[in-house]
Amino acid sequence: MQTAYWFEPAEYRARILRVQAMLTERGLDAALAFMPETVTWTTGYFTRGYGTFQFAIIPASGEPTLFCRDVEAYYLDTTCVFPDRVLWTDSDDRTALAVEAIRSRVGRTAAIGVEMGSWVLNAQRWEAIRAGLPGARFEDLTEHLAQMRFVKSGAEIAYQRRAALAAEAGMQAAIATAGTGVPEREMAAEVCAAMIRAGSDLPGPGVMSSGERAYHLHGGYGDRVLERGDIVQIEVTPNSRHYHARFMRPIRVAEASDEDHRIVETLIRIQDEAIAAVRPGVPARLPDAIYREGVMSAGLRATYTNKTFYSVGLMLQPNGGEALEAHPLSDWSFEEGMVFHTYVLARGFGMSETIAVTKDGCERLTNFPRRLFVTSR
Repeated sequence: MQTAYWFEPAEYRARILRVQAMLTERGLDAALAFMPETVTWTTGYFTRGYGTFQFAIIPASGEPTLFCRDVEAYYLDTTCVFPDRVLWTDSDDRTALAVEAIRSRVGRTAAIGVEMGSWVLNAQRWEAIRAGLPGARFEDLTEHLAQMRFVKSGAEIAYQRRAALAAEAGMQAAIATAGTGVPEREMAAEVCAAMIRAGSDLPGPGVMSSGERAYHLHGGYGDRVLERGDIVQIEVTPNSRHYHARFMRPIRVAEASDEDHRIVETLIRIQDEAIAAVRPGVPARLPDAIYREGVMSAGLRATYTNKTFYSVGLMLQPNGGEALEAHPLSDWSFEEGMVFHTYVLARGFGMSETIAVTKDGCERLTNFPRRLFVTSR
């Protein structure tokens, strides 16, 4: 059987060693990784069925164990670097089996770090595990394990470059398709097809809304038909090996005023200034303030409450971002290898990029023309 590792086995082994060093430092015997991204990042194991009950047992020394449904054995064989596994069937008491798997690998009285913030670990499962290991000590490692993924390797960023190319193909399709009388569904279908053909593992299309909904975040396509003068808010969100890159561009259907162009040009200027401030060691609050002060001083918004940067990388639905964001109270600084989606919004227009922090500054992974697009019909 041919393997389909996303990265070289040495990269996974290095990630496990990082986790184990953290466990040793915290005096823990093992970690239970429940977040699907953590399981994939540490072991390589990936299946589209990650929503079922699965997790990785990572001891402070030695190799991890995978716990998952038996129908996923093929994906374990082809994607997971590590051989040890415990498989459950649909007729099993899977929580009881999970408890036994943990006991057999780390003992009954171990000090165990747990990704308690994972959506896979619901309250019922957690209570069963805790009750089945009354002699164990548990510690929440959600933030510590998430932080390990903030700085990407060159191989990870290479996947994000591929995703960025798919994003550009999707945006080109959006602009080419949009026009008076075009259904949102038709536009979405063309965007999805373009991104898949360009290498995206998922279709998207991401945020896509028109008319009144263009003034509000996170709209999706529906039955609406585009009208002359509409703003179309579009953010394409493809991924390669589930490593994401994304960006937004503003579109007007058939006509745009001088004021529209002025607003978008102002947003571009503010964003260019904020991105230019990004480099290793710079506090996140600095470019964040450039966004907020720039938009409000230009009179484009009375308040600016949303984040301005958020980390993107290996993300599996329902997660749309990593737990590192820029806002006025942020206490972190940029580091080389971090990758962010950074965006600015005002009056229905959105402009954004995916950027990678480099040794001396940052690089835009998305490189689509930056302007207000006005359709020909």
